[in-house]
Order: sequence, then C-alpha cells, then structure tokens
Amino acid sequence: MNGPAAAAVEVSGLTKRFGAVTAVDDLSFSVGAGEIFGLVGPDGAGKTTAMRMFASVMRPDAGSIVIDGIDVLAHPEQTKRHVSYMPQRFGLYEDLTVEENIRFYADLFEVPRKLWETRAESMLAASDMTQFRKRLAGQLSGGMKQKLGLTCSLVHTPRVLLLDEPTTGVDPLSRREFWQILYSLRAEGVAMLISTAYLDEAERCDRLALLHRGTMMYCDTPAKLKARMPGAMLEIAAPAPRKVREVVQPLPGVQGVLLVGNGAHVHVDDAGRRTPQLAQALAAAGVEATRIAEVAPTIEDLFVALLDQNAED
Repeated sequence: MNGPAAAAVEVSGLTKRFGAVTAVDDLSFSVGAGEIFGLVGPDGAGKTTAMRMFASVMRPDAGSIVIDGIDVLAHPEQTKRHVSYMPQRFGLYEDLTVEENIRFYADLFEVPRKLWETRAESMLAASDMTQFRKRLAGQLSGGMKQKLGLTCSLVHTPRVLLLDEPTTGVDPLSRREFWQILYSLRAEGVAMLISTAYLDEAERCDRLALLHRGTMMYCDTPAKLKARMPGAMLEIAAPAPRKVREVVQPLPGVQGVLLVGNGAHVHVDDAGRRTPQLAQALAAAGVEATRIAEVAPTIEDLFVALLDQNAED
C-alpha cells in the first residue's frame, strides 16, 4: 500500500458490488495523520460508495478498514468518536439557528458545553460566520450551509474527517474559506479523506487516488502524478477555443484537446515538433491564436489523458 507507515486510515482490498456492477473494486491505500487525501473521479467512479463504507454506513463485500487502530467493520460503534462523516447532503435542521445546530451535534457526542462553545467560536470565526450564529440554517446560502455542516462535523474533535464532495455547488469564495479551514485542521494532525469531482480542487490535496469505474488507476502526490503525463501539454490562447479544437483535434500527434478558460490545452506527443504544425494549421483555417506555448499539465489534463489511454488499451 501507498502512504505513510504510521497510518490514521488503512484501507485494504475494499470491494462493493450492486448486483452485476462493481462500484468499488479492490481499493487499497493509507492516510497519515495531518494528511489531506483526495478521491478524485467523475460521477460513477465509486467515490460516494467508498466514503459510505469508510463511515460504516455501508458494509463492503470484501476488504478491511482500520481507522485510528480500530477495525471499522468489527467495531463500527467504537469508531464514531474518532471519525466524522460529512455526506453530500449534511443533515442540518433548517428550523434551528446556526448555534442551535452546533449545540445539537455537540449534545449527540456528549461534548461539554465550554468545550463545544470554544470550538464553535473558533470555527465560526475561521469561516466568517460569527455574525450569522442566530440565523436559521434554512436561511443560509449553500456555501454557508456547507461551512456550518463542517463546523458541526468537527464539534467533537475527530481524528479522521470524511468529506464527500463538500464543495459541490458552493461559490468560489466559500470554497476558498472551506479549504482554509481544512488546512488549519491538517496543522492539528487531523487526517482527511475528501472526494471531489473538481479536478482543480484536487491539486490542493497532499495525495490523490484517481478513480475510474470503481478502480484506482493511480495514487500519488499531485506533482508526481503530473510527472506521469506522457508527451507534452500545449496551451493555445484564442478568442474562439471551440474552433481551435475543431482544427487541431484531427492533426497528427494530437492525443486530446481540453477547453480551458479562454483557450485550449492540447495534449501532443512532442511539443517542439507539433507547435509549428498547430500554428500553421490554425493560420490556414483562419482561426486566430494569440499564443501557443508548452505548459505544465493540470490534474484535469492528466485524468483526461489517462482515460483516453485506457480507452485505447
């Protein structure tokens, strides 16, 4: 297994089937204390199913999960004080205020009043929500609800935090504040497993497991994963990126094209050889390109390239 020797989470051979469909297939990895570990993949990759098994909400068909030295499958109740699970739809009570929701979850875990009040004050300040503590949860924005959900999840100071696509549908500012809280938790030694379909967000994790149809394709740091990228990545800045894609997609040596902002990332076999060819083809087609340059690949570039490679294989 990949990962640190002193693991807060150890997953080995985890498998879950639904009839003829294998949602999670022989998943193995470990997560160290103070590490942010990302499960990355498109819808249907098995991320939520895996998270539910880690949280002992769902039992696997095979494999083992050990969290903070406790066998989750053998002692699911014993792990609850060590783990906090924040699903995609966290169970906030919309007719309670922010503060009342926090108190409810603190009472569930029998956290002493002074302790949870101190913890909540710190978390609300970090998420810029102190002024909303008397507001009903049902009147919060989507991003604020997610930050409240995280605060409730952390009120009993778990050693392992499970976050299932926590920033889906959240505005960019709230996403940034959410991640700032995660970084502070990392400094406290909390191990975090976070699933996400935002591949730009995956760059923030310490290590990543790239999942596709329930199978882990690769597991490593973002930098080492990107070093696996075959060929090279060219960035073409252009006013009409879709036209760029139409022109360059069928050219020799082009292995994939991904629209990114005001341009396109073009995966080629050889940057030096293909750059002048792409420029010539675009000029001949009357498509303006303000810049063509080799750039470092993103996790999204890598994931798309790996999927294309697997499809060919």
